[in-house]
Amino acid sequence: MPSLIRFLVFLLVLGGLGYGGIFALATMVEPRPRIMTETISADLLPG
Repeated sequence: MPSLIRFLVFLLVLGGLGYGGIFALATMVEPRPRIMTETISADLLPG
């Protein structure tokens, strides 16, 4: 039983670290807006 509890605690710590990393990326990293253009050929246009 102690090995099961140790395994569950390990999974909780690992999940907490993953969640903390994603949370830090979402709050601390600011995206830079930029203009995006994509050229398509006239063959793909309807009509």
